[in-house]
Amino acid sequence: MLPLLAFVLGSAIVAAAAYALMPSKAIAIDRRLEELTVGREGEDRPRLQSLLAALKRLGERAPKSAKELGTLRLRLVQAGFRREEALTIFFGVRVAFALALFAVFATSIFTRPNITLALGGLGLGYLLPGIVLARLAKRRSHRIRLSLADMLDLLVVSVEAGLGLDQALSRVGQELAFAYPELSDELRLINLELRAGKPRSEALRNLADRTGVDDLSSLVTMLIQTDKFGTSVAQSLRVYSDTLRTKRRQRAEEAAAKTGVKMVFPLVLCIFPAIWVVTIGPAAIRFVQVLFPMIENAK
Repeated sequence: MLPLLAFVLGSAIVAAAAYALMPSKAIAIDRRLEELTVGREGEDRPRLQSLLAALKRLGERAPKSAKELGTLRLRLVQAGFRREEALTIFFGVRVAFALALFAVFATSIFTRPNITLALGGLGLGYLLPGIVLARLAKRRSHRIRLSLADMLDLLVVSVEAGLGLDQALSRVGQELAFAYPELSDELRLINLELRAGKPRSEALRNLADRTGVDDLSSLVTMLIQTDKFGTSVAQSLRVYSDTLRTKRRQRAEEAAAKTGVKMVFPLVLCIFPAIWVVTIGPAAIRFVQVLFPMIENAK
């Protein structure tokens, strides 16, 4: 009965997914008009767009928790996905991956159907995109953290040369476009927000929220306090630059101190077994060769 139930449940899920991904009449008409107007050059291009549109339609029908929407949206922004439909596409990816793993374990594509493994794959497929997204956001935050020292040096030079803070941020963003594109993009967004009329303090706080880097949040707080109290921006930046370099040196020392502990696991799992085989193996073979004949003779 379990294979039959798995087949029926898998067929129902595939039918529901096909119905959810089926384009509406208006979407089909728009796609046909786009094919006619764009021509042959556009016929090879929209495969990715079609996939994103299918994921978006699936994400719109996926169940959403109001509690995690804000957290997921912030995590997507920290990972570099700022488009309006990024959250919907993420839900579509999550549902599609969960259904794909469920179909793999619930049908006889690779192994025998197993409803328990299928339900486990369904849960794993639902959680894995969130883990990957958190990893992407962490890697991007790490790259931004590594680029802060160079940004502060250029910012100090620009401010001491006579530029205002807004112009200095814009200039530093242009200079860092090749070496650190993530930080350059964030500084460009600050410039756009300031041009749109946002207060400087709000634009800087948005920068700290978009990146999720603690050092950048401290820098934003320092710049806001400097602007509020009217102190020297160049002197404050120079002091913070020295503090940041001290923190980087302390992090390097901490990472070096953790190396001995982290080396225990590869030593135990990879190197020690080989050493035991090399050192104890010949003695064990000799022991067996000597002991077994003695036991047989005693019998």
